[in-house]
Amino acid sequence: MELFYYVVFGAMAAVVAVLELGGKTNKDRITTSQAFNSFKNNYILVYSLMMAGDWLQGPYVYYLYSTYGFVKGDIGQLFIAGFGSSMLFGTIVGSLADKQGRKRACITYCITYILSCVTKHSPQYKILMVGRILGGIATSLLFSAFESWLVAEHFKRGFDSQWLSLTFSKAIFVGNGLVAIIAGLFGNFLVDSLNLGPVSPFDAAACFLAIGMAIILSSWSENYGDPSESKDLLTQFKGAAVAIASDEKIALLGAIQSLFEGSMYTFVFLWTPALSPNEEDIPHGFIFATFMMASMLGSSFAARLMAKNSPRVESYMQIVFVVSSASLLLPILTTFLVPPSNVKGGGITFSGCIQLLGFCAFEACVGIFWPSIMKMRSQFIPEEARSTIMNFFRIPLNIFVCIVLYNVDAFPITVMFGMCSIFLFVASILQRRLAAIADKPKTEDWTAMKERDTEADPLNAP
Repeated sequence: MELFYYVVFGAMAAVVAVLELGGKTNKDRITTSQAFNSFKNNYILVYSLMMAGDWLQGPYVYYLYSTYGFVKGDIGQLFIAGFGSSMLFGTIVGSLADKQGRKRACITYCITYILSCVTKHSPQYKILMVGRILGGIATSLLFSAFESWLVAEHFKRGFDSQWLSLTFSKAIFVGNGLVAIIAGLFGNFLVDSLNLGPVSPFDAAACFLAIGMAIILSSWSENYGDPSESKDLLTQFKGAAVAIASDEKIALLGAIQSLFEGSMYTFVFLWTPALSPNEEDIPHGFIFATFMMASMLGSSFAARLMAKNSPRVESYMQIVFVVSSASLLLPILTTFLVPPSNVKGGGITFSGCIQLLGFCAFEACVGIFWPSIMKMRSQFIPEEARSTIMNFFRIPLNIFVCIVLYNVDAFPITVMFGMCSIFLFVASILQRRLAAIADKPKTEDWTAMKERDTEADPLNAP
């Protein structure tokens, strides 16, 4: 069955090569300026370094904790602390980016994540817990501050709004695909080839984050969200909540994002036991690289879709959610249709091969999802509270992931996949509604809402 892995990886790599190198017609290309290309390349370089710092750590967190002698329950509490921190502290720190500056928030991400890496040198549980809390805060900043800075800076420099999709798709292609594969191989080289130990990828991650921070400090300008004098965080939260409640498009976008990302993070915990139910010997690193190649394929395909005016993002994402829902149904279908194997160990089974193909389809949908949701957020979320609202979106996601982590052994794996499939199908229904009202004008803009709230509660007036 070893040949199967190479065939799947090679086939997707070939498609990606065709799409990136020779598959674009003049209709798929967008004519840009030299100034924009320099700006885009600078952002992609920084984003790639930030993602390298994140990807290097991922495969070794659980392994490092286990080498320190912690059992599954202790490790589970550390992971829950990370997501809980992202939900609680991360929401507050991430929301400060709109008031205190997005560049400053990006630098805070680098410092916080570097400190989190440093804590990995200690085998003490309390220090590792502090590291997880710092990592949770950093995650919130990674998924809000950088995108908020990019969107604001893009329009501040007067670039065409359609060019934004180029930066999004290329950043996901490089940062979430290519860098993930290279980081996985580099981490493996440090730990297995050089025998530097499981903490070495965290040291390497800190180095990449430090380089990225130096580039941010030297080449990025500052931008803000709400320009008002008031620095009251509670007022900022209240305004963001009002924006979500009063604009159906923002509320739908938040629900869609939480449903998809919740399913995606659950999938991260489920794919290994799904492919090796009887402790089959599967190449985890190579399968991870295959998933990332599928994600690159998706982001490359998304770039072609967003380069055209038709179909619109709001329309084609309905199909993407349906496909992703169907792909996660495969583990359930194979349970009923393919006779189970009771042999312990060995290579991947026929059922596992079918599931792997379905999981690759899901990862391709993930590759399309990221640049597409970024494009929709840039259209529908008000600039003044972009970071705050984006962190609000992550609250239900983090609650969901904490619940899943806490109960991951309580339900059969087929039930978990079925739940994810339902969530993704609901996301497609909500996306259909969003497509129907996408051109509907906003009932109130951000300034009007703030003025109305100030009149209602004069004590909060700046």
